[in-house]
Amino acid sequence: MTSAFEQINSSRFELGTFAGVPRSTSRPVGAALLGLPFDTGTNNFRIGCRQGPDHIRRSHLPDRQFLFHSDRDFLRDLNVIDLGNLSLTPSRLEDAFDQISAAASTIYRAGTVPVTLGGDGSVTLPQLRAAHAEFGTLAVIHCDAHTDTSDVPGAGRYTTTTTFLRAAEEGLIDPERTYHIGTRGTLSAITGTRTNISGVGHRVLSMDEFIGEGPKAVGERLIAEIGDLPVYICWDMDFFDPAAAPGVAMPEWGGASAREGFELLHQFSRLNVVSFDLNTVSPPHDPLGLTGSLAGRVIIEFLDGLAAHRELTAATAVKDGATK
Repeated sequence: MTSAFEQINSSRFELGTFAGVPRSTSRPVGAALLGLPFDTGTNNFRIGCRQGPDHIRRSHLPDRQFLFHSDRDFLRDLNVIDLGNLSLTPSRLEDAFDQISAAASTIYRAGTVPVTLGGDGSVTLPQLRAAHAEFGTLAVIHCDAHTDTSDVPGAGRYTTTTTFLRAAEEGLIDPERTYHIGTRGTLSAITGTRTNISGVGHRVLSMDEFIGEGPKAVGERLIAEIGDLPVYICWDMDFFDPAAAPGVAMPEWGGASAREGFELLHQFSRLNVVSFDLNTVSPPHDPLGLTGSLAGRVIIEFLDGLAAHRELTAATAVKDGATK
């Protein structure tokens, strides 16, 4: 199975792997971690997401491999591996996008779910291109303080604010099943963001609505509306309140608590998730490692849910086969 990933141009490890998982294996891989150390360099306030992948690995204690609420040995059951970091040069956008798309496609073709460690929010677009090429039109759950659907005059066509605007224009995602959850905070224009999001037809659930409805109810609604469609999850760490995740590229007060984030993640175990993309950890703004540690826990929670989904799917297939 290792040979399936040999064409991915990843750098050698300077640190250990995430949670101590192996770097390669001869068995089929259910999920593969891949670092995307890239940012566009256009953020006016905070540069540092290019350092995110290794910061997450460093902040998550490698022997913390299990969850109190779960009896699954999900890292072993999924046979998770860590492919290291893609060799990317920050601000060299076209080259980075090509490499990211190619690497994601390689992982998909192996029948594996990529779990990527960003990187800023721009790394999502090339991953969506690869996912669309593999699975067709996607449902998307984007947990973020921002919708990333706005052109900023003079900033260029591809920035962290344009990711889902470009994805909509390229027809990569199903507009009616693209959900931006957790939006809030301050804006640089009065109407631009709201006008753009209305134009592409995405569904927006503000943080006020998310908290009012509750994570479990939101998850139930997503499950009912998405069904068995392939789902791409983009988890921007500024979904959380800065009190929980201070080290992000664009913090916004009034975000989710860690507990609320975990509760939403638990609902995703009932979805057909084909990709999980975590981004915007900025180590220079995370001196205590809180954001990196929380990001590691988000990944652990997701992997446990993915293993639970695989168990449920297998059990359902056996039951259906027995009744025929």
